[in-house]
Amino acid sequence: MAVASQPRSFSKSQCVTGLRAAVGILEKWQATGDQACRILRISRSTYTRARQHDPDWSVALDADQMQRISFVLNIHATLRLVFDNPDNVYGFVSMANHNEFFNGRSPLDIMAQGDMIALYETFRRIDMLRGAQW
Repeated sequence: MAVASQPRSFSKSQCVTGLRAAVGILEKWQATGDQACRILRISRSTYTRARQHDPDWSVALDADQMQRISFVLNIHATLRLVFDNPDNVYGFVSMANHNEFFNGRSPLDIMAQGDMIALYETFRRIDMLRGAQW
């Protein structure tokens, strides 16, 4: 008898911690507020509250939003492995990329389209820079 898997639920603490980390990275990548909201699929008010670091604030995010946070964190981790220079770690996603998938657009522009496939494909291609060894 097969049991349907339940979507993973996250504690509000996990949501706040992950969201604040992702927002901090996006700020270092020079993403606009609108880009960050589209990438993470959050409202402008949630974005603003995440930036304020109010210790009493909490937020509940769904699995899709947490997956988006995971992609941002993993892209950042990959860039830190690939590059020694902080200018490259934080500037790479804003640079025009002429590889086939990007076609002159920056990874940030691709991710800011807001759809999960664009975010995943950007992660996958950046992950290839380190050899994509799991």
